[in-house]
Amino acid sequence: MKHLKFQAEKIFDGFELLDGNYVLITDTEGTVIDIVDETIAGADIQKFNGILSPGFINAHCHLELSHLKDVIPPHTGLIPFLLDVVGKRDFPMDVILDRIKKAEVEMYIDGIVAVGDIGNTANTLETKLKSSIKWNNFVEVLSFSDELAQKNLAHYGDVLNEFDEAEKSNQLQDNHFMTALVPHAPYTISDLTFKNINEQTKHKVISMHNQENPAEDELYMTGGGDYLPFLKKFGFDKSPFPITGKSALRSCLPHFTNGQRIILVHNTFIPESDIDFAVEYAKENLSGIHFCLCVNANLYIENKMPPIAMLIKHGVDIVLGTDSYSSNWQLSIAAEIRTIREKHPEIPLELILTWATSNGAKALGRNIDLGSFEKGKKPGVIQLDAKLTSKRLI
Repeated sequence: MKHLKFQAEKIFDGFELLDGNYVLITDTEGTVIDIVDETIAGADIQKFNGILSPGFINAHCHLELSHLKDVIPPHTGLIPFLLDVVGKRDFPMDVILDRIKKAEVEMYIDGIVAVGDIGNTANTLETKLKSSIKWNNFVEVLSFSDELAQKNLAHYGDVLNEFDEAEKSNQLQDNHFMTALVPHAPYTISDLTFKNINEQTKHKVISMHNQENPAEDELYMTGGGDYLPFLKKFGFDKSPFPITGKSALRSCLPHFTNGQRIILVHNTFIPESDIDFAVEYAKENLSGIHFCLCVNANLYIENKMPPIAMLIKHGVDIVLGTDSYSSNWQLSIAAEIRTIREKHPEIPLELILTWATSNGAKALGRNIDLGSFEKGKKPGVIQLDAKLTSKRLI
């Protein structure tokens, strides 16, 4: 069997940086054979500058919104941004599908090997069936009131079935698709809707947008705040959600009781006490909880960074995402890494790469074959140069 041999100034194996004396050996399909000392690696070693890394995991994206590139201006703030997404997403279908294809190619070239992808439709299905990237299809539910819960769940259930049926009819292998209903956010999901999603997602990987704006907590604490004009656009003169006197996360996370693995996305305004709450709740009720950073999207929308140092301090599982082209200049995990390094040069690169690889694979339930250079895995191989620009090798 022919082997491929890769050597660079450093090898990041998914957990730690190894020095340049080591050689990564794979088969021609990219399955990891071993990492060995160069003295026993033999001939035909391909040598690269920079760092070799497993393929990146994009834990949060909205591929179906790729047609919104350069449509919504930056720094509008979250609530005007949300209204723009709702009001500007209707483009001709041929344009939507073409932009989806181009965005998938961009992510592939960047070295992304798996994506936690949010969708309200099945518009991405054709591209995903042909893609070399693996997809967690998070079919995102919006249902503001209990009265509309069953109707809305039936609608998004039809979208879920499109992915499930396509997976069966195309005989997709190697977990190419993992598909689940997920809640959009605490400010768009009623109690009954949460209950139904909980019942339908036992032991599944799901995600939820979390605490992107202080108004999210105010909505649950008082029933008021800046989300009321947003809700009015959907026909609600007052908040349809219970006033709990607690933060949005404390009000909504307890709806999940069936061992789900949950990715909380953005967390831009999460208070420190809620981090502890989420971790402790997960220990008793969930398979895991992960905090997804989409730093370039946070800068694009609110011009604010999430509390990364605080999350690190609490030792939580951090993963990285790009969000969508409605809220980012590119769909690149390498670009997310560069921004974190720029804003937080004190954070070791080794730690950030862990978020982008092995942590992300675990969060998406894909650590059996992705995220690290462990024997038998097929995680992809990418090169990061001195400027942290990525290039896919396998």
